[in-house]
Amino acid sequence: MTSSAGYGEEMTTRILSIGTAVPSARLRQDQVRDLFAGQPGANRLTQRLIGAAFNASAIETRHTVLEDLAAAAAATALPAVEAADDERMPTVTDTGDLLAPSTGARNDAYIRLAPPLFAEAARKALSAASVDAADVTHVVTVSCTGMFAPGPDYRLVRDLGLPTTVARSHLGFMGCAAAVPALRTAFQICAAHPDAVVLVVCGELCSLHVRTPADHDEIVSASVFADGAAAAVVSADASRVTGPSFELDRFATVLTDEGEKDMAWTIGDSGFEMILSAEVPRIIGREIRGAVDSFLGDEGVDTWAVHPGGRSVLDRVETGLDLPADALTVSRDILRDYGNMSSATILFILGALLAGDLDDGERVATLAFGPGLTLEAARLTFRREAA
Repeated sequence: MTSSAGYGEEMTTRILSIGTAVPSARLRQDQVRDLFAGQPGANRLTQRLIGAAFNASAIETRHTVLEDLAAAAAATALPAVEAADDERMPTVTDTGDLLAPSTGARNDAYIRLAPPLFAEAARKALSAASVDAADVTHVVTVSCTGMFAPGPDYRLVRDLGLPTTVARSHLGFMGCAAAVPALRTAFQICAAHPDAVVLVVCGELCSLHVRTPADHDEIVSASVFADGAAAAVVSADASRVTGPSFELDRFATVLTDEGEKDMAWTIGDSGFEMILSAEVPRIIGREIRGAVDSFLGDEGVDTWAVHPGGRSVLDRVETGLDLPADALTVSRDILRDYGNMSSATILFILGALLAGDLDDGERVATLAFGPGLTLEAARLTFRREAA
């Protein structure tokens, strides 16, 4: 494997707060399983594969911006809306058959529906950190489920009333691991600008790319991916610490020796297409020990924050690192309640840990996996109060 050097700490840069947001429409896993298995053309083999994937996912609920999909899965009528406000992208017919909108239609829905979710998560994070919008100096946004320009970074300035002088960066199409590079970018900004207040926001509308599941990749994608957004306020200004925080200690990137074709994210004519082969958990299981050892060395870890790409990924990490059975409880809880929200998911996990009962000084290993196959890692230290 090939590893990049981690970044040393010259000052204490912290995650001051984390805010999360999900759409109001919720999918129950058993209901959406039955909806997909009942699609026209789904033969018995496909139905069995759908049933197996959904039943083994360890997911109970997920959220989606597609209200008609959620209504069809629950076999309920779509809520009435004013015609002028009805900008939904049709996803299912009146009889529950999945439609196949063009990539353009899906992306148009992203342009309408993603910015409010970015803004909601950001407002929650700023409020939790007691940071005014006027104090934000830098914005780093992340997404791989849609694109437009001016993009989510620009919209946050307008929607939150941030200073028009805010320096903006956007990390696109880096997949599920992208929140860690975003935090690394914030860390680097704070190293160069000690007074900086960086707003990091990840937002993903994975469900916009839902399709009738036919092959393995589509079935797995349909069974795990969901919508959500999460934001973090990052700063090295010690005077801004008002409560529990995470110190950002260092980062590392590891490319596995194989997997370039096993996890990929491409643009098709009917939405973005996820390639997620059955080899992904096995590759992670084989290489996770070497990757983590090269990153952590002889230093111990008290708590693990691992991106739940799926239940099998968590199982392989747990086995590969010889972790106790409860080590990934928070990751499994987020997977159960929200599914895989791509880049936003690891911030949901860190948010739960930040609001939890960690002891001061606990060391947190953060691991996320993305296309390539790439491991993005961060070592954090929990602080109950300001130093």
